[in-house]
Amino acid sequence: MKFGTSGLRGLSVDLLAAGAAIYADAFGRYLIESGRSQVGDPILIGRDFRDSSPAIVAICARALSDLGFRLCDCGTLPTPALALYGMKSGAACLMVTGSHIPADRNGIKFYTPDGEIDKEDEAAITQLAADWRPVDVRIDTPPVVDDHSERCIDLFYRRSTGLLAADALAGVKIGVYQHSTVARDLIGEVLSHYGAEVVPLGRSITFIPVDTEAIASQTISLLGDWTSFHDLDAIVSADGDGDRPLVADERGVPLRGDLLGLMAAEFLRADAIVTPVTSNSGIEALGLPVTRTRVGSPFVIAGMKKAIASGKERVVGFEANGGLLMASACSLNGHAIDALPTRDCMLPILVAVSRIAALKRPLSAITRTYNLPVAASDRLENFPTEKSAELLDYLRASESNLTSFLQRMGDVSSRDEIDGLRVALTDRRVIHFRPSGNAPEIRCYVEAATETAAAELLEAGLDQLRLWGKTDNERSDSLQRGF
Repeated sequence: MKFGTSGLRGLSVDLLAAGAAIYADAFGRYLIESGRSQVGDPILIGRDFRDSSPAIVAICARALSDLGFRLCDCGTLPTPALALYGMKSGAACLMVTGSHIPADRNGIKFYTPDGEIDKEDEAAITQLAADWRPVDVRIDTPPVVDDHSERCIDLFYRRSTGLLAADALAGVKIGVYQHSTVARDLIGEVLSHYGAEVVPLGRSITFIPVDTEAIASQTISLLGDWTSFHDLDAIVSADGDGDRPLVADERGVPLRGDLLGLMAAEFLRADAIVTPVTSNSGIEALGLPVTRTRVGSPFVIAGMKKAIASGKERVVGFEANGGLLMASACSLNGHAIDALPTRDCMLPILVAVSRIAALKRPLSAITRTYNLPVAASDRLENFPTEKSAELLDYLRASESNLTSFLQRMGDVSSRDEIDGLRVALTDRRVIHFRPSGNAPEIRCYVEAATETAAAELLEAGLDQLRLWGKTDNERSDSLQRGF
């Protein structure tokens, strides 16, 4: 178990065995020792729909109750809803979720009363967990908790229904891919509030890991079939814990998450953008000040804090996965919008689909007006962490190594090592290799002038990664066959 790009992640069996109890206890002790909370204060707990989540919630609740905290159950709900309620209530939070990763894994996202924990908080909690003491992992006698689920959801619903003008989605027909995201009902209710015709799609009782940065080909096929069959203007969805949006146009083609973030930043009239190095390189050309960070919401949040400190008033952060973060409150359409400096799926979904009604044009035509480089990304799962480290060490060791590895793709113009290895080629295409921060997998991001060129570069990059992931003997055989 370890902290990744957002929260603690690990195998469900390890969290159930002792990990959840150890880290919940460490978090509780950290809150007390740092003065963020006191014994007797409330702690809010939410979860996603994974089979392991209820038991992990009970384990965390027991560990925190033993420290003297008062537990408040917020049920199954989107992570941004829990975070917003926690900041409004001045209470720390735990969200039990593995987000988009497979169902055999799970995790915990931690929030102090001030919001999402940062890297310094993570280090302190990790140290306390390493110096762990015996903790109770029994789930047969869970502590008494207060039920805050309705209040928590209601607060987020009211925020989401105050973003647009009344009937902003009238005449728009939107499919909601429900699968197993905790945001599935709330998304439909908010869209209906604005006058959209909502078509529920693909509800599942089995957990489905939806990664908005690497959408499975089967899912893309489903989206295309649904848009055609139901004559939809768009399909929207979210990942497992509802902090990453998925928006597909009238053809069923998913929009890039960084484009959704850019559209939301325009809507909020941002005067500064903070986004990771994996987001589209064309964003800077639009004229707003842009700060690039490593991948992960803690890094984006740190960048937003610096922008606020420098005097910026409307600072917006977003990631390539589409999660939107607001560093400061603002007013739009006569409504006050609370700051929410953690990933949110709802605002970028609403902004994107509202353009359809406002401009009376298909979403595909609207997105083409941005003239950004065509970006694409995918991942190789079950790619051992040590293989990823070995690859990056090799590529960074010498220019000849990098040139040899990329020879099928082009000549190197420049490189960036903010997070992983991002390489600009002499023909202005970009390829970026980055090990996942929370799972044994490696991601590949590319940019090119056309969809065809981006798809070809992405497949070439993935092929090279597949080759590297083989054993030495397998790699030698592949090279001899001319791969």
